[in-house]
Amino acid sequence: MDQDEILLDTEDRMEKAAAVFKNALTGLRTGRATPGLVDSIRVNYYGSPTPLKQMAVISCPEPQQIVIKPFDASSLSEIVKAIQSSDAGLAPNSDGRLIRLNVPPLSTERRREFVTRVGKLAEDARVAIRNIRRDGNKHAETAEKEKTMTEDLCKATKEQVQELTKKYEGLVNDLASSKEKEVMND
Repeated sequence: MDQDEILLDTEDRMEKAAAVFKNALTGLRTGRATPGLVDSIRVNYYGSPTPLKQMAVISCPEPQQIVIKPFDASSLSEIVKAIQSSDAGLAPNSDGRLIRLNVPPLSTERRREFVTRVGKLAEDARVAIRNIRRDGNKHAETAEKEKTMTEDLCKATKEQVQELTKKYEGLVNDLASSKEKEVMND
């Protein structure tokens, strides 16, 4: 791999790690109803785990309520089971056609739990970014050993990989702190 390939691959993978973290944050409750709270819940649909957003229309007609209308009415009971067994902490009310989820306001203790969870997710994302940095540095060292990259170019590549690491760790930290503030202030 040459320098451009290493940097491109490293940046692409770091971008994906940050996107996974950002997506995980949308599933965290803040006291307001959003489809992101339930759309990634997996439902056992004909023997395979299927994301809820692929099986139903999810809407929020009120700030404290989520309404789920399945495309297939026969999957209603499986959706209810999946919501009950998830860690969303919501109690589904089904009327035979659709499911209503009332999002209760968060207690201070529950908010602190969510802040702790945000911190853990952020640390997981930072670890993933550091692992990607290690891989990028390893590719540069391998290219130097194979004489396809000079020692100076290898050092410059490692410095650029470190700059990418700082950039994406900063992004993860910013996302985490804004989500923590959102959870504590709602």
